Amino acid sequence: MTTISLPLSSVQIDSQIAAAVSEGLLSRPKWLPSWLFYDAAGSRLFDQITELPEYYVTRTERAILAERAEEIVQRAAGDEALRIVELGAGSCDKTRLLLRPAVDRQDTVVYEPVDVSASALMEAQERIEDEISGVLVSPRVLDYTRDFSLEPPCPGERRLVLYIGSSIGNFEPHEALQLLKSVRAALVPGDALLLGVDMVKDRDTLLKAYDDAAGVTAAFNRNILARINRELCADFDPEAFEHRAVWNRGRSRIEMHLGNLLPQTVMISSLDLRLEFEAGETIHTENSYKYQPGQAETMLRTAGFAPEETWTDEKGWFSVCLARAE
Repeated sequence: MTTISLPLSSVQIDSQIAAAVSEGLLSRPKWLPSWLFYDAAGSRLFDQITELPEYYVTRTERAILAERAEEIVQRAAGDEALRIVELGAGSCDKTRLLLRPAVDRQDTVVYEPVDVSASALMEAQERIEDEISGVLVSPRVLDYTRDFSLEPPCPGERRLVLYIGSSIGNFEPHEALQLLKSVRAALVPGDALLLGVDMVKDRDTLLKAYDDAAGVTAAFNRNILARINRELCADFDPEAFEHRAVWNRGRSRIEMHLGNLLPQTVMISSLDLRLEFEAGETIHTENSYKYQPGQAETMLRTAGFAPEETWTDEKGWFSVCLARAE
C-alpha cells in the first residue's frame, strides 16, 4: 500500500505537533505522545472503543457514577452551590450522569468542559444544553497539562473538578502527581476533585481491552501515523505497522506499540526528516497505568488533597475517588 502525502504548501504546520513528532521519532527507542491519537478520526475511533465488549473501563466507571451520582454531588457541594469543571471533557457522556442531580439540587449549574479540541467542545455544548435544561456550558479550549488555571469561585460556590475516564493513567507517575498538584493550585480549600482510576486486574482482561477482536484499537493506534502523514507531509504506510499491546507487570501498565514489519524509509517533508526503520523496530505510543488499592489516595494526599470517599464496582476493577482541597 502506498501512502500519498499532501503537498507541503497546502498544509499548515502545528509547531507543537512538529516538535513532539521530531523529538519522539529521533529518540531510541522511538515514541510518540498519546495526545496525538485524538484528531477527529481518532476521537471517533476511541468512542467506538468505549462501546466494545472487551473494553470494560468506560462501562464500569459509568455504572459507578450512575449509582453514586447524587451522593457524589451532595458530598462535593455540602451546603453551597456547585460549579462543575471537567478536564479532557471529550464527548461528556458520563458527565451527564452528574449534571442531572446537580441541576435537580440547585436548578442552574455552570459546567466548564476543558479540552484541546474546539470541535469536541462545541458538539458537547450543543448536546448537553439540548438534553439538560439548567446547565450553562462555558467551554474552555485549553491544554490543561501545560497551563491550567480557574477563575476564583463566586461567593457561596464550590467547584468540583472532574478527571474521570482513567486519563490520569496515561501519565508517568511523577507527571500524574505534578498534574494533580497543578489542579490543587487552581482550587481553594473546600473545592473538590473527582478522580477515576483503573485498577490492576488479571493479564488476559487487560490485554483484551487494549487489543480487541474487531481491530478497532489497532486502527486507533495506526491512525496516529495517518495524522502525521496529513499534518506533517509524511509518507508512513500505517498498514506496514502492527498494533501491539503489552502488559508490563513490573511497571503496572499496559503499553501500546506500533511494530514495523519490514525495513523501510519514511520521509517527513515538513520537518526535512528522513527516518530509517529496521524490521521489528517499534514506536511506543501509549502507557496506561493500573493502580493498586490505596495508591490513588496516597497520590492525592501528596498533591494536597484530603481523600474523602472511594467508590468501586463489585469486582474492584475501577475506582472513583472524591478528594477535598486542603
